[in-house]
Amino acid sequence: MSLPSEDLVAEALFRPVRTGNAFEETMERMLQAIRLGVVLPGGRLPPERDLSARLGVSRVTLREALRALQEAGYVECRRGRYGGTFVRAVLPARGPVDPPHAADLEDILTLRHVLETGAAEAAASRALTPQDRRRLRAHLDECTDVGPAEYRRRDSRLHLAIAETTAAPSLTSAVADVRTRVNALLDAIPLIPANIGHSDRQHHDIVDAILHGDPAGARESMAQHLDGTASLLRGFLS
Repeated sequence: MSLPSEDLVAEALFRPVRTGNAFEETMERMLQAIRLGVVLPGGRLPPERDLSARLGVSRVTLREALRALQEAGYVECRRGRYGGTFVRAVLPARGPVDPPHAADLEDILTLRHVLETGAAEAAASRALTPQDRRRLRAHLDECTDVGPAEYRRRDSRLHLAIAETTAAPSLTSAVADVRTRVNALLDAIPLIPANIGHSDRQHHDIVDAILHGDPAGARESMAQHLDGTASLLRGFLS
């Protein structure tokens, strides 16, 4: 028996997420479902057991995503016999910048992916000086376990420090330019504590790979990190 059209859309959105950024991709799928009206304002999301099975994520990851959506004002949890997780009747207003067209968003994200994965790989390919190593570790420490008010600035500085480690000024300049564009988009979405913790762990993986001279590992770790941010941007802004 064929599914109604809205159930077909739900099946497409609530499909198993890829590995590596389960939290961010779960957020992306949930936000897409809300933005596209698959679950209408006031509507109830599928039960946690069903959602976690369909998305292929643990109940812990799903609850973390739902808690973040609740804090961001997109859903509310109700207790009791008829309880569950419901989309709020009034959704949060979009950020202060106009959402980019889908093609523009993908252009920025693709450019960032190419530049920053290449920068991580190039940095790991160099024979680093003691000063290079001290600087990378210092920026990593500065960015770890920092509060929301300072996080984006220090996160940006770490990414620029990785680009600087390539000793290629043109690449560093290009990374700075694309980071400026990305930050304008990030300022339009909420800072999510769970994502900050996830990013901290990925930052350590990236820097460790660079310091150990592992170009392939640095590139892959950076790609995973950027994919998580891209998922959140697509979810909130697309």
